[in-house]
Amino acid sequence: MYRFQGGQAGTCPRRRRRFGAGVLLMLVCGSAVACAPAEPAASPCLPKVDRFLREATGAQGYAGAVALVMHEGQVVHAAGYGWQDLAHTRPMQRDSIFRIYSMTKTVASVAALMLMDEGKLDLDDPVARHLPEFSRLQLFVGGSADAPQLRPVANTLTVRHLFTHTSGFAAGGEGFEAATQLLDRQHVRDAATLADYSVRLARVPLASEPGTRFRYDSTSAEVLSRLVEVASGMPFETFLQQRIFTPLDMRDTGFEVPGPQRGRVADLATMDAQGDLVLADEAHARHPGIALRPYRSGAGGLYSSAADYARFAQMLLDGGEYHGMHLLKPGTVALMMRNQLVHTALPRPVTEFSDAEGFGLGGSVLLDPAGKGRTASAGAFGWSGAASTYYTIDPARKVVAILMLQYLPGGKDDLPRVSTPFYNLVDEAMEP
Repeated sequence: MYRFQGGQAGTCPRRRRRFGAGVLLMLVCGSAVACAPAEPAASPCLPKVDRFLREATGAQGYAGAVALVMHEGQVVHAAGYGWQDLAHTRPMQRDSIFRIYSMTKTVASVAALMLMDEGKLDLDDPVARHLPEFSRLQLFVGGSADAPQLRPVANTLTVRHLFTHTSGFAAGGEGFEAATQLLDRQHVRDAATLADYSVRLARVPLASEPGTRFRYDSTSAEVLSRLVEVASGMPFETFLQQRIFTPLDMRDTGFEVPGPQRGRVADLATMDAQGDLVLADEAHARHPGIALRPYRSGAGGLYSSAADYARFAQMLLDGGEYHGMHLLKPGTVALMMRNQLVHTALPRPVTEFSDAEGFGLGGSVLLDPAGKGRTASAGAFGWSGAASTYYTIDPARKVVAILMLQYLPGGKDDLPRVSTPFYNLVDEAMEP
């Protein structure tokens, strides 16, 4: 039986066998063909991408997916695959809605960059200039969470550090366990508002000097989102709606999904110990469309659709412009997509995940495609979300590729990640 937590059981084959990379060898490369979206769920104009994702969402793979690819501003592939729900009663649609988690960070970064364009923020501003609670930061230098040894922070915490995850916040990692315990004791993640989050976080000693360590997590993005509120004089949610979502016609993007549209939210799946897909143990999995976090999180709080996020990404590819509106200056977008880790004191200007990628202002920057197993151009920019949502912007190829699934990775016997083969198949299709 197919165990479906929080719902009715249905019949579904076991998922112990996994689809593998072998399917890629059977895919025949075809040229990209521009096509208009068709109804209701698919216009699969890239045959090799279509075949790969049909296999990936088959009986032994993910429940469902949506893929959208744009080339030179035109849709060349848009399709839904598999099922929106684990009970297999609703086929995935192109306009299905997903929890995009950390893809929210790029949106929050764009919001802050818009304020930078207006002269209200600067990359080298001390964070304390805008948020006084960060004016007396301490650094954890030893001891335990019960008896910490602290000293004043020597380096100034700047806005650039927030963008690049080099703030030094106690965000975990080997050797930083005691400092992270201090973070947990402030119950920062239980904050009711971004202002509350910022105040709680500022009480926690830093784990490392700002600018000396890349450590990816939510804390920097939440503080950056609070900066948006303070610099703009309006709630973060309101700024995003008025300045980004409405201009880009992102009608399906927000921190909650309106009641009548909640049937479009894809089930949030994970894998149980028996190798079956089950509903994740989250309130917003049991009640799709409710807020993901108590506050309006700029680190991981948004729902969105593939089409909405593609418009956002295409705006960036077009240098900050959308239908004649300028959301960002072209130079600001170029700065955003440039590796900013060269401006830090890191031993090497790369992320903790790979020596082949750096980090810009809100997303990764591909430095060595071969080293990352990618066929994209150097300089490709993008990021992902915790529940298997992905985007990439390749300025050299003028390509935007979006892949939306709704799956929280689990243990070692897990479904294979599909983003890299998906991206590479898209790249092949873009070759002349």
